[in-house]
Amino acid sequence: MREYIVPALFLFLCQSAPAGTVPAGWKTVKDSKGLCQIAVPPEFVPLGDNTGAAVFQDATTAIAVVTSQAGQAYKPLPDSWQKLIDIPKDKMFENTVKRIFYQDKTSRGAEDQNAYSSSVPAKNGTCSCHIVFLPSVTEETARKIALSLGPAAE
Repeated sequence: MREYIVPALFLFLCQSAPAGTVPAGWKTVKDSKGLCQIAVPPEFVPLGDNTGAAVFQDATTAIAVVTSQAGQAYKPLPDSWQKLIDIPKDKMFENTVKRIFYQDKTSRGAEDQNAYSSSVPAKNGTCSCHIVFLPSVTEETARKIALSLGPAAE
């Protein structure tokens, strides 16, 4: 029973933050078309002009990228796609009509990296983001970035 309490609590907390929420003091990063956005902490800096990406210290420590897919209808990931991209069941935090949110772990050299991906519906398509980070960036911060994803404010 205990093993279900933490994932259930995490899902509850994830669902309580609406897509597009910008934490106080954070700055927004828009995709190259200006259709979708994420929020990043003030320590993150843009990765070039109008790229839809921001980094912490450098791209090998943490990178957050936001993209838009105009004309691509948003829909939850079917089980077959989850298996294809190898998302473990306990790492799929949300897969609903409002948001897809999952975690994967990658290994890069001697250091493990964590990654979060998120997608939400947009007016005429889908907004997506991907955050890859080393343990020097907290999982809580990376989750907040992923859950801030939404259509760009006008």
